[in-house]
Amino acid sequence: MATVGIKDVAQRAGVSPGTVSNVLNRPERVAATTRARVEQAIRELGFVRNGSASTLRAGQSRAVGLVVLDVGNPFFVEVARGVEDVVSDRDHAVILCNSGESPEKEARNLRVLAEQRVRGVLITPAGDDTSGLARLRERGVAVVLVDHSASGDVCSVAVDDVAGGELAVRHLIENGARRLAFVSGSKAIRQCSDRRRGALRALETSGPSPGDLTDVVVPEMNAHGGQVAARTLLDEGLPDAVFCANDLLALGVLRVLLQAGVRVPEDVALIGYDDIEFSSAAAVPLSSIRQPTYQLGKIATELLLEECDDPAGHAHQQIMFQPELVVRESSG
Repeated sequence: MATVGIKDVAQRAGVSPGTVSNVLNRPERVAATTRARVEQAIRELGFVRNGSASTLRAGQSRAVGLVVLDVGNPFFVEVARGVEDVVSDRDHAVILCNSGESPEKEARNLRVLAEQRVRGVLITPAGDDTSGLARLRERGVAVVLVDHSASGDVCSVAVDDVAGGELAVRHLIENGARRLAFVSGSKAIRQCSDRRRGALRALETSGPSPGDLTDVVVPEMNAHGGQVAARTLLDEGLPDAVFCANDLLALGVLRVLLQAGVRVPEDVALIGYDDIEFSSAAAVPLSSIRQPTYQLGKIATELLLEECDDPAGHAHQQIMFQPELVVRESSG
């Protein structure tokens, strides 16, 4: 079966190949009636744009990269939904990459995205080394940090995680907890370190008997990591309350504690972070710190495409949302 080309579409619609090209790439330049005629011809002939050829001519694709810490975390699924809703309206595509919280894997992801000539990259960094992002920007690829704060030379959309950690631990202290544990991933992950800083701030400002915080660091910030942390706490002595750096960790902790006969919240209070959909449906509904997850992805993508369209006129923005405490049964 012969491949349908732009010339075939032009002949069917009774226009020039240049007009078809404008409909595909710059539709705002074509009169509505002519554009409708070309679009009908495209549908009738089953024409499909040669994306790789367009990329070679333009030096850039109609795709953006999204690099997340854990593609299995519902938090990042919701972020991706916000990204996809914006790019699909612009006839773009999303290339989703999972760093697995590994700086080395993140670096490989960025190399692949550069090879694919993406217009821009949305990323939640796995560590403090931003040299790979700097190299992308030197090549003219726009970069926006998601769920990660930044300085003035790059756009970022984040949530105040220090405030979130403080909200969580102050709530636990107000409910009587004095010995607390903080379950998280590596301190090199900015979200973990900021949430811990907030937890310590709550302890420091809670009065003459502030209590103490024990760190339990796990290699993976998922439910399995939470189960590992809970077994550590059972072996070393249970605290009054556990604050987890995300809800997947908290759900893993909850499962092991309940299996061990520990009552939540009567014996140990528990709170997570992100307020993913599963939190309210847990065996003991999970208290959490809510973030505007969909909005993070949506606004970050709007900033990215704005910079792609007008790099000279674009003004970098650092947008910071405030978190919200959601109290359910797990924290008493």
